[in-house]
Parts: sequence; C-alpha cells; structure tokens
Amino acid sequence: MTTPLVIAVDAMGSDGAPGPDVAGAVAAVREAPLEVELCGDGPRLEAELARLGARHERAVRVIHAPEVVTMDDHPAQAFRAKRASSLRVAIDRVKSGAAAAVMSAGNSGAVLAHALFVLGRSRGVERPALVTVFPTTAGPLTLCDVGANVEPRPSMLAQFGVLGAAYDRVVHGRSRPRVGLLANGTEAGKGTELTRAAAPLLAAAAARGDFRYVGYVEGSGIWDGAVDVVATDGFTGNVVLKACEGVATALFGLVRQRLTATPRAKLGGALVAPALRDLGRRIDFAETGGALLAGVDGVVVIAHGRSDTTAIKNAVTLAGRFARADLATKIAAAVRAAVAA
Repeated sequence: MTTPLVIAVDAMGSDGAPGPDVAGAVAAVREAPLEVELCGDGPRLEAELARLGARHERAVRVIHAPEVVTMDDHPAQAFRAKRASSLRVAIDRVKSGAAAAVMSAGNSGAVLAHALFVLGRSRGVERPALVTVFPTTAGPLTLCDVGANVEPRPSMLAQFGVLGAAYDRVVHGRSRPRVGLLANGTEAGKGTELTRAAAPLLAAAAARGDFRYVGYVEGSGIWDGAVDVVATDGFTGNVVLKACEGVATALFGLVRQRLTATPRAKLGGALVAPALRDLGRRIDFAETGGALLAGVDGVVVIAHGRSDTTAIKNAVTLAGRFARADLATKIAAAVRAAVAA
C-alpha cells in the first residue's frame, strides 16, 4: 500500500478562501493517498470542515495561522511582517520536513518570496520560475516562466529552458525534449536584446544537458508540435497563459451559441457534446490544477487565485504527484549538469 504524503495547504489563499481551499483539499484526500494540513484561521477552517461533514476526516488536520497574506501585500514586506500567516506556516511545514509539499492559490509573488526565504534556491539556480503545461494535438507542451520573473537577465532566461526541460523529462517522460525560445520570428536576428543574449547561453546549456535547443519559436509554434518546451520571461509567459485561457473560454462560448441557435444546430450539438466536454476538460485550467515553482529546494505548487474546488483538488493532487516523483531533487540535478563547466 502506498504511504500517504502530507501536503501543506495555504487554506486562506484563494479569492474565495477558505471554502474552495478546504473543499478541494478534502476531495483530494478522498481520491488519492494523501494527507493534508490546512493552514489558516482555525475556527473558520473547522467550520468549513463541519459544513462539508469532514470534521472527523482522519487525513485532514488543521494548523492555526491567524494572519493572511492578501493579493495587495508586498511580497517581501508580507514575509517580514506576517510571520504567522497561513502561507508562512504552510511553507515552514515543508522546511521542517513535516510536509512533503505546499500548495497555495494566494499571492504568487508572496509565494515566490516565502519559498526563496524559507526553502532557498536549489544549488545552481539563479531564479526559480513557474512551469505550466498546455495541451496540444502533438502532446503536452511545457512553458517556463509563466509569471515569477517579469524582467530576467539573459542567463536566467536561458536557465528557464533548462528548468522546463528537466520538468518535461520527469513529468512527461521525454528523454531529450526539444526546447525553443519564444520570439517574434524564427530567424536568428529576431527577438529582443534579452532573447538574442539568452539564445547562445541556452544552446551551450543544451550541449551539456539532456535536451535539444531548436532555436526561436513563434507563438504559433507552441501548438504545432515543433517543440516540447518553450522558454520565455515571466511577463510574456503570463500574457500567453492568460490569453490562451481567454481565447479558449471565448471559443467555447461561441461554439455553444451556434450549437443552440436553431433546432438543427441543437441536434448536431447533441451528437458532438461528449467530444466537446472532453475537450473542455483538457483545456480547463481547473483540470491542470496549478503550476510548479521550479528551482526551489522543495515542492511548491501555485494555483490560480480564482480556483474553485476542482482546481484546488487537482493542485493538491499535483503537489503530491510531484513530491512522490522527487521532482525538486531531479530538477536540481539537471540544473547542476547544465551549468557544469
């Protein structure tokens, strides 16, 4: 029997906290061999558990943390001023070894700051980055960074390719993933000063590491199967992520309108409904759950602030999956190999 892993959950993190955070965590432990520690306002968390009929759920524990890091808090100031926050307490549980991973749907900048100050960077990592996955017709595509570093140095941007490749090997099983650098064209002269400086660094890292650097990739190349991993700065990556989510939502809305416009369309809609529901699940961020903060000395998963119960459940489950795969250690080893002289 698989030994349950303990996941520390910042139960006051999401926009609707603590409702979705508690319900998602409870759903996760009922579906996977996990235990969760709900960090946050004890009385409120106990009340949520009672509402769900889960006060006596043996795989769920409440750890009181009276303070909350809000979306308006400055990350570094929150770390210094709110030492009893639900986020700080949750990450401290990982640092102490009491938990195998942490999940938060809170202020992503604050999660990054707390992870850096408490857990520290993996050796050789300049700056941790957020890694997420897009579904494509050619299989999953790994994108790094999607929000942690909006103005990286060239060496950091190159390393995002290394982090993404390490993630892709462990999570998707590709032995030598193809890594591209996001730009506005595939020619060597395209891109920005940042991408032009990062490109030779990433090529050199590929020569030492277990991945292939294929050069620049355009936005359309994310979807055509030409690459497995795309490296970009956090500003651009976050814009790409949010734009894709918006386009997917809009397209589904338009399809739904057309399939209900006439009696004939409704008949056709009934026939394609199962396929559309399956596609909807594949592209729904709630099904992905969250993004890994790669490059810190521990497993940290960050979910959307607007996460619902399903998204939180999947984010907690993802954190458990990453912890069981020892993903943080494997990514650290890949970075050390890529930066070795």
